[in-house]
Amino acid sequence: MSHHDRRADATIPRSLPAVALMTNEPQSSSDLAPNVALPWVVRLRYGMAAGEAAIVLLMYYAFRLDFPIVWTLAPLLVVLGSNMVLSRMPRVIAQFPQQTLGAVFCLDTLCLTVMLGFTGGPLNPFSLLYLVQITLSAVVLRKTWAWALGMLSTVCFGLLFFVHVPLAALTAHQAQPGVSPHLIGMWIAFVIAAALIAFFAGKISEALRRRELEVLALQEQVAKNERLASLVTLAAGAAHELATPLGTIAVAARELERYASRAADGESVVDDAKLIRSQVERCRFILERMSVQGAEPMGEGARTVCVKNLLGRVLDQFSESQRACVVLEVPDEELAAVLPEQATIQSVAALIQNALDANVDQRSVVVRAMGSGSQVSISVRDQGHGMSDKVLRRLAEPFFTTKEPGKGMGLGTFLVRTFAERLGGNVMFESASGHGTTATLELPLNLPRKEANAAV
Repeated sequence: MSHHDRRADATIPRSLPAVALMTNEPQSSSDLAPNVALPWVVRLRYGMAAGEAAIVLLMYYAFRLDFPIVWTLAPLLVVLGSNMVLSRMPRVIAQFPQQTLGAVFCLDTLCLTVMLGFTGGPLNPFSLLYLVQITLSAVVLRKTWAWALGMLSTVCFGLLFFVHVPLAALTAHQAQPGVSPHLIGMWIAFVIAAALIAFFAGKISEALRRRELEVLALQEQVAKNERLASLVTLAAGAAHELATPLGTIAVAARELERYASRAADGESVVDDAKLIRSQVERCRFILERMSVQGAEPMGEGARTVCVKNLLGRVLDQFSESQRACVVLEVPDEELAAVLPEQATIQSVAALIQNALDANVDQRSVVVRAMGSGSQVSISVRDQGHGMSDKVLRRLAEPFFTTKEPGKGMGLGTFLVRTFAERLGGNVMFESASGHGTTATLELPLNLPRKEANAAV
């Protein structure tokens, strides 16, 4: 396993070689409607092609209307051929659903124009079929596509007034040749109908899509809260269960220390026993904090802290060899912020630990803190191999990790992201293959105490 794959707790999916993503933006797709509608549109086009072919044959053979039937049916072959092409391009359709469906509606509009041009032009009563594409585009596509289809249909319908094959059965009621007031009125009515459909249907569809995105974002937030609540419960339970075995270890270490102190050559054993007891006390402190946070959802309150001193306390979480690899850069030594101190320390420590895991050849990990406007930015830059797209796509998931068993649970980034979101901040990651990764935690500089209490 490569070092850069160990950055399993520290990022969000990206699409460019170097990218910065905000974690407080809901992940949702505006192309959901066209993806869902496209299979139904394909079926509808088959049905409309069959129906239009039946009508053309009926007009030609039953009503004995004189028009070029071969050229009239030719656009239907184009429609059928385009449907077959769509069935062979699933990847392109999935990648460009808006453009694909918009192009299909434009092609249908042009094919309908050709068919109407050979069968009486604007006097053909089936010219109202123009409204089908406009309505569908207003419902499933962005409003720009609906207006574009409306303009295209209006131009094509107007062009039929001047370029069409007249049919005697449809022109018998005209008092004189040319563009009559009746045709002008039909065209104006069509323009009004197309505009109203594009406007109102587009507005309704846009409102529904916006509501759908809000519901998706709310569902995602609820799922995050549920996962966080389960983690808090797990932490409180683990703290309670581990207290007894840790107490037993502490007692055994004390007895070992007493026994070794009476032995002639027991100095090394005494040192080991003292180390065990110190580590047990540290575990007890961590478990006590976990138990308190699990029992009190409101967590710790926010208070004014010096950012430089805060980062110093972060480094205390690491061993001497690890601290030697970390370089602190705080241009403004007086920089202060109102933050929940312990939660901020844990979040920054998680980012530094990920950077140390990803680093190669004991290179430096640069931690830089700066105040910008109303927020404080803490960036952690490693000099590892960067992160692959495969890892980036899944690193925001809880319990996902590419570290070796026993070296990580895959919760670091998830917890840091949740902490930042609840404070109204965000986490950003910039990564380029072969050039390391920079993780940036941005938090409000002056956080209201009520918000801080609810966020931890």
